[in-house]
Formats: sequence, structure tokens, C-alpha cells
Amino acid sequence: MCGIVGAVASRNITPILVEGLKRLEYRGYDSCGVAVHADGALKRARSVSRVAELAREVADTKLEGFTGIAHTRWATHGAPAVVNAHPHFSRNRIALVHNGIIENHDTLRGELRARGYDFESQTDTEVIAHLIDHLYDGDLFAAVQAAAKRLQGAYAIAVFCHDEPHRVVGARAGSPLIVGVGEGENFLASDAMALAGVTDQIIYLEEGDVVDLQLGRVWISNADGRDITAQRPVRTVHAHSGAVELGPYRHYMQKEIFEQPRAIGDTLQGVEGIVPDLFGDNAASVLSGVDSVLILACGTSYYSGLTAKYWLESIAKIPCNVEVASEYRYRDSVPNPRALVVTISQSGETADTMAALKHAKSLGHAHTLTICNVSTSAMVRECALAYITRAGVEIGVASTKAFTTQLAALFLLTLVLAKQRGHLDAEQEAAHLKALRHLPVALGSVLALEPQIIAWAEEFARKENALFLGRGLHYPIALEGALKLKEISYIHAEAYPAGELKHGPLALVTEAMPVVVVAPNDTLIEKLKSNLQEVRARGGELFVFADADSHISSSEGVHVIRLPEHYGVLSPILHVVPLQLLAYHTATARGTDVDKPRNLAKSVTVE
Repeated sequence: MCGIVGAVASRNITPILVEGLKRLEYRGYDSCGVAVHADGALKRARSVSRVAELAREVADTKLEGFTGIAHTRWATHGAPAVVNAHPHFSRNRIALVHNGIIENHDTLRGELRARGYDFESQTDTEVIAHLIDHLYDGDLFAAVQAAAKRLQGAYAIAVFCHDEPHRVVGARAGSPLIVGVGEGENFLASDAMALAGVTDQIIYLEEGDVVDLQLGRVWISNADGRDITAQRPVRTVHAHSGAVELGPYRHYMQKEIFEQPRAIGDTLQGVEGIVPDLFGDNAASVLSGVDSVLILACGTSYYSGLTAKYWLESIAKIPCNVEVASEYRYRDSVPNPRALVVTISQSGETADTMAALKHAKSLGHAHTLTICNVSTSAMVRECALAYITRAGVEIGVASTKAFTTQLAALFLLTLVLAKQRGHLDAEQEAAHLKALRHLPVALGSVLALEPQIIAWAEEFARKENALFLGRGLHYPIALEGALKLKEISYIHAEAYPAGELKHGPLALVTEAMPVVVVAPNDTLIEKLKSNLQEVRARGGELFVFADADSHISSSEGVHVIRLPEHYGVLSPILHVVPLQLLAYHTATARGTDVDKPRNLAKSVTVE
């Protein structure tokens, strides 16, 4: 979602700020802006276009300064408009950018209006700027500390003051914020990627931290105002800028789809046997004490959890519940202290999932594990155990390689629990390991189907609705396929277990409704064939992704693409790839913004 970059230096920092915003574009945004301390005044440029347009405005106006902040905004309070774009000013003294949502903004706005403050925007962010200005008495750090005590909700902020050149103050609660340490200069950002090529010396701020950046000094206090600088170590973090280069691909999403064989191989690198230590040094003792699994996740990660439920219950014989993280924390649930709580998040900063994890821990759940693509993320630090997928940087908003690497990690978890519980013998272990090692090659064969899928996409581009069907282990894959299509092509798509057709969705089936079917040759294939006949009997047109030996043939109204081989319980990892390609090529045929679909963000850091 929203991105923050800030800097204090002895050189012009606008190029660093703008380049940082470019590196954060993948998070999704509606507007962007930059503000600097220049010529004894606060100056800014804001745009509701792309960062490239903001860069031209910065160059045209010769906006330069030694202290500044920049921001990409994903609209929450107030429409995408210049007046609502960050940075926000208060009385030309305070400049501020903000990620998150302030829940008590209405109350604070009323108080500040009574004190004579005028509001130009509809944002909750402007409230923070005016509050800090009201509390300012010559010490910006003290004013931010005092303001933080009044804020309710989630936030990461970066702020500087006209009266104190060469000083930037940041604070975080519920939204990520990092410090970049340089030589006689220091930086703030919401993501280390923003500082790639500037510094690799990173400090990860914790909940409630307030940080004071000056030219040669970084000072951090906690929510109680105690100096905890020594407790926040500087880490060397290589945010590889080369990962964001497109190379021969048209879009990042296409690049990331084709990176999946490599991503799966990297994620499984070093896995020589099924041992608990894959998930952490003390995993053996933690996992031996669990009697069930509770998975908390959102969006695509939720669908990976639904897939894992089938694996965990059929292979490991362990009960598993999968909860939408944003719902779990707001309902009365029955805690089981012996359950293993598994959070799944590409970024490790997903606000709803993090809040659900903290809620679970408050209920007495001590056994926690995260599956995440970012080793330094808050979720990794919050959980007792972790498995770090090695998908690499994922720029496209619609997740692809993060999803398949999550599935690989969840399958490993399944095997570890199965072995601990006596449901995995040596022969089965060897067979599963062999299948995992073959995955990159198998994925490469599936990617070779792209030309056939492009032909289907040209048909889909003319549609406005679609149904996706799957059974058993592949129902969550149908859900993921429908999500991908709606995310980037804006075609309305829904997924159902194929057996549910006659319980309502069949009423939608006409010759104008394409029906996509995930049809591996598993134990449910004959049942699935009956469901396909129900569609054809109503004039529906079928688009079937089958296996080589599933005996479903092309005919009038039935289009079939065959995957090269049936892959047993790992079939979901293969079958999702053609669905990703179908969504991608349908979106390109419709001319949508594939990597930055409207209204969506990559890293969802607000509730």
C-alpha cells in the first residue's frame, strides 16, 4: 500500500526521494508527492498521476533540498485528488506523510478546529500534521512523541519542521517503518526496497518506536519515551534493485509467472529430508506438542491455506481450520492452546493478519509459525517459528510466485507433521521429496502451454462474467483463478466446488457464461465429468484444464488444454499456473494496467 521515503543529508535528496517512490510503486497507489526544506521554506510537489509525472514536476520546478519526505498514497479517507495527496503541511511549519488509518481522527479534528486550525483535505493524515504543530514547542521529537500518545489506529509517519533543518522524525504503530543508516546522512522508508542503492544498513523499528534522524545521529525511543537505540541493531539488508528490472517481459506479472520454477527451486533449496528444523531450531519441541492447526491469512494467502487444509487432514491426519484473518479477530472463537497458529503473508506486514496473530496470542495460543517471503518482516519476529519462502521480490499486485512458494512451504509443513505423528514412512518420504525436486521441471512444461492459453484469452477478453469450478484439493485453486481474473481484467468471476452447481450457480449458465474447470485425473474426476455435462446441457461453454490421462476430449462447446502430467497431491501447484496465464493474457487483451490494477495495493498495511 502507501509508501514512505524520508532523508536528511548534506546533499540534494530529491533524486533519492523520487527514486525511492519509483521502487515502491509496486505497492499500489493513487497519488504521490514530495516535500523538502528549501531556501528557508517548506516546498512540495504532488500529483494524482504516476511517479514519473511527479519526477517531471520536481525537475521543472527545480525542487531541491537537504531534508525531505515523499509518499505514494492509496486512498482511504478522501478521494484520489491533489488536495488529499501527501505530504500534508500545517501552517507551513510541519510537513508530514503517513501510512495507516487514524481511528479517532474525527475527535481530533474537532479539537483542532476549535483551536483555529483549517483543514484543506478530507484525510485523517492532515489531523496528525496539525496535532504535531499544536504540540510543537521547539522540539520536533518531543512533539511527535506527545502526538503519538493521542493517536488511535495504525500508522507510520515521517515528519520534518521548518524551524529545525536537518532533522526528520518518524514513528510507527501497526505499520512498518525502517531506518537507513548512511555516512553522515540517514533515511526513513516503509520498505528497504526504497533505499536499494542508497544504503544497505537497516534498522527495523518496532511497535511504538519513535526515531530522531539527524545528519550524524539516529536516536530511538519506545512508546514510554525510554532510549532503546541500543536495542535496535543495524542489519545489512541487500534489497536487490536488479530484481525490479523487466528484462524481456511485457509486465512484472508475466515475469513473475515465468520465475516460478526458479522460485520453487530456491524455496526448496537445502531440503534434504523431512525434519522439523526446517521451521526453526526449536520446531521439534513446538510441533510435537500441537494437536491441530489454525491458519490465518488474507486474499491469495488465504487460498494457499485452504489448499493446505486438504493436505494436512489427508496426509498428516491433523485437524485444520482456516480463517480469514480480518474476520477471526472480530468474532468469538474457542481457543485451543495446543493448536499451531500458522500465519501466511507475502510481505509479513499484512495488517489484518498481524492483528489476527496478536489476537490469537492474547487468547493463549503460544505455538506460532509464519510462512513469509520477507525474512526481516514483523511477522517473522512475532512468531516462534518461520519458513521463509524465496520467491524474490514480487512487484505485480496480483500474486503469483508468492502463492506457489507458499504452497511448497505448506506441503513441507504437512510432511513434517505427518512424520512426527507416524503417518509418513521412509518410502513415502522419499517419494514426496522426489516429487518436490521435480516441480521446477514440471512447472517449465506447464509454462510451455502459454500459446494455447493466449488463444483462450482472446475469447475471454470479450466476456464480462465467468465461473470457475474445482473439486476437493482443487477447489481453492479455482478460487485463486477467479480472483486473478477479476483482479487484473475486471471481469466478474466466481469460483464454486463443482458439486455446488445445481445448488444455485447453474442458474447463471448460458452460452454467454464461460466456465473454467480445473480437472486433474484424481479420485473425483468422474464426479467432475458429471458436473461438466450439467453445464453443457444448459448451453454453457467449457474451458477445461485437464491432465494427459483424464480422458476429457474437446468437442463442441468443450475446449481442453492438457497439462503434461498428473502430479498427485502436488497438482495444485501446477494447475494454478495456467489460470495465472489466462488471467494475465485476458487482461493484456483488454488493455488494463496489469501490474497496478485499479483500487488495489500490493502490501495491505491498513485494516
